[in-house]
Amino acid sequence: MAPRIAVMTSGGDSAGMNAAVRAVAKSAILRGCQAWVVREGWEGLVRGNAEGEEESTDGDATPPHPEPETLPPSVAQPPGTSEARRWRGTYGQGELLREGVGEAEELGLKGKYILRVGWDDVRGWMDQGGTLIGTARCAAFREVAGRQRAARNLISCGIDALVVCGGDGSLTGADRLRAEWPELVAALLERGEISAEQAQRHRHLKIVGLVGSIDNDMATTDMTIGAATALARICEAVDSISSTAASHSRAFVVEVMGRHCGWLALMAGIATGADYVFLPERPPPGDWRADMCGVLARHREMGKRKTIVIVAEGALARDLTPISPDDIKAVLAERLGLDTRVTTLGHTQRGGKPVAADRVLATLQGVEAVEALLEATPETPSYVIGIRENKITRIELMHAVQQTQLVAQRIEKQDFDGALALRDSEFAEGLRAFDVISKIDERELVPQEQRIKMGIIHLGAPAGGMNAATRTAVRYCLAHGHTPVVIHNGIPGLLADSVAEINWLRVDNWTTRGGSELGTNRVLPDSDFGAVAAKLQQHKIEGLLVIGGFEAFLAVKQLNEQRANYPAFRMPIAAIPATISNNVPVSEFSLGSDTSLNALVDACDAIKQSASASRNRTFVVETQGGRCGYVAVMGALAAGAVLVYTPEHGIGLQELGEDVAWLRRRFELDTKGKSEGRLVIRNERASDVYTTEVITKILKEEGQDLFDSRSASLGHTLQGGTPSPLDRARATRLAIKCCEFLTQHALALRKDSTAYGDATAAIIAIRGSDVEFVGAKDMAAQADMKNRRGKTAWWHGLKRLAELMGGRTALKVGEKL
Repeated sequence: MAPRIAVMTSGGDSAGMNAAVRAVAKSAILRGCQAWVVREGWEGLVRGNAEGEEESTDGDATPPHPEPETLPPSVAQPPGTSEARRWRGTYGQGELLREGVGEAEELGLKGKYILRVGWDDVRGWMDQGGTLIGTARCAAFREVAGRQRAARNLISCGIDALVVCGGDGSLTGADRLRAEWPELVAALLERGEISAEQAQRHRHLKIVGLVGSIDNDMATTDMTIGAATALARICEAVDSISSTAASHSRAFVVEVMGRHCGWLALMAGIATGADYVFLPERPPPGDWRADMCGVLARHREMGKRKTIVIVAEGALARDLTPISPDDIKAVLAERLGLDTRVTTLGHTQRGGKPVAADRVLATLQGVEAVEALLEATPETPSYVIGIRENKITRIELMHAVQQTQLVAQRIEKQDFDGALALRDSEFAEGLRAFDVISKIDERELVPQEQRIKMGIIHLGAPAGGMNAATRTAVRYCLAHGHTPVVIHNGIPGLLADSVAEINWLRVDNWTTRGGSELGTNRVLPDSDFGAVAAKLQQHKIEGLLVIGGFEAFLAVKQLNEQRANYPAFRMPIAAIPATISNNVPVSEFSLGSDTSLNALVDACDAIKQSASASRNRTFVVETQGGRCGYVAVMGALAAGAVLVYTPEHGIGLQELGEDVAWLRRRFELDTKGKSEGRLVIRNERASDVYTTEVITKILKEEGQDLFDSRSASLGHTLQGGTPSPLDRARATRLAIKCCEFLTQHALALRKDSTAYGDATAAIIAIRGSDVEFVGAKDMAAQADMKNRRGKTAWWHGLKRLAELMGGRTALKVGEKL
């Protein structure tokens, strides 16, 4: 009998849970298993199915499947996951229609909480917020009798593996159920509620956890499902509040969620340019009232018309006294005389459709959860699926829960440093960065002889996060006594002396601005090395920060190569990758790529809605990206596209013919009147012959009476818009590190003018949660200079996964959905 894998959501809902359920269900089916869902969390598992409606475990209801095919190691597996596995193109017969379990009562399923689902039952779930299978608190599950009923219900449905998506409380319950399983089964057998055959068949229970939490409060993982979306909701609200705050010169106190974790408050503070934040892990020093008022008074002295304070709901003073928004409001009004308003965002933080990052994370972790279940043995521990250093990982479930609960325990003991140590490195770096960009404190100024003049320039195409990085660099320089000099309009601006010093207030609102406030273009230093060197020397620039895409990398490379000829280039040079294409070698992420993915996903959601409303329609969506397919592949994975064409893979006539034949078969298998629109995503440079227009016409011609075809070119819309919070936060983190790199090496060169070398002309590379500087010479060795991209990339295998989730690779002639 085929293994039966069930998935449930529990605890507070979070955006991305539906994407996780979809991924688990589809991965289970692809692996030849039956996929099941448990409605209403632990409550549904305890209630089970109404009397007489239990599922029979007799026989094998799984349809025949072809021989499994072996996938290459990179397929559907980001770094860190297990090696190639075997997948089966098998599809279950679902009990629900496409609309999902929300229609359960209309479908005659009233009283059923544990349901089998097929491939199309989770269709259209990717862009839905909350959880469509429901979640509920369950007091009964805390008792042994309740857990016995849950065990009986699983056994009666023949389920032997369970994926639980929820917070630490839900995952603790999951681990307890597994630990008690032998005793629960024995008790059920003794009472005659299950047969000896059932007891033998289900003597072990396999459980894997997925962390669904908007607070991002689970230790041992860098990100939890729903956190990125919640942060986006907060930033949307604060961005809107900021404009009215400035209009009336008001102060706003914004309360966000986070009882024991200040991640949302901290990242929102960085991303929105807030003036002050209150976190559970690090209370303000001494008297919080005096400290806050000191910071805010200086901001007002600098000319700021608005004041934004963000407070986590679990914020504390050092004596563990809670700090409420009303307390803060009273202090601002009484001590600073500010007209103050309080805004509590509440459950709006949980709502709305998930952003691209949560869809991708939930999909990758859902796939890994199924693999972990299939590889589990009675001896292996229960795992929770996390992500560290951009690698999907398995962590012992109870270790992760214990570490998470330890944070709250340390806070209660006023061990704030210990609590902070349990957070990832990005959290600690974020705290330090926020202090730099928000506080004006003469005590941080370095001695006069250690101050430098730092140039900041943008190169290449505009990308979200460029302005946030510039703002941070300017604030860093001013906080330490250095002189920030901005260069407008790239290299031509430098040659035209469009160079100016800039002050603290001038960059205040740049965090939320898209594009490039300095102006940018693709002109490189090789246009006139001599003139570029002369201008850098004229303006006495001792360190150069370059923000841009492949052009920024090339600029650093060219300047480094010309150091022997031009002494002016013998200064430290650092570049921050900023391009929607994400084509800078070595670095896994570039500023702007997350913003671009969100823009693509929003557009695809709207296009897919149009296609579904029209029925039987396929849209070919063209994306930017140059000769790098990152945006197309990740967009396809996040938007639920069925096909994706990239420059790395190319387009062949035979492949295109097979794709057309598959689309015809797929539309033929749709329930009459229930067809959905489908997306095909094509990178702009995937083929010089098979253009978007050509592919659209081919699909239209070959679709005949089965489906129609339209095209949509997103063009430069992917470069615009407000930067995403993740891009803003990354920009701040990277800019701080680059400024420290430049000042350190500039001071070293003052002492020894020969201390320059390849290591002092570097690009900061993002590798998961780690950041490192890679010399331009070393980076060039890993670059495909002709195609302007890296020779390898962590996401290459995800093209196959996107198409697997769309059904393209596994569907065979004659199979049913």
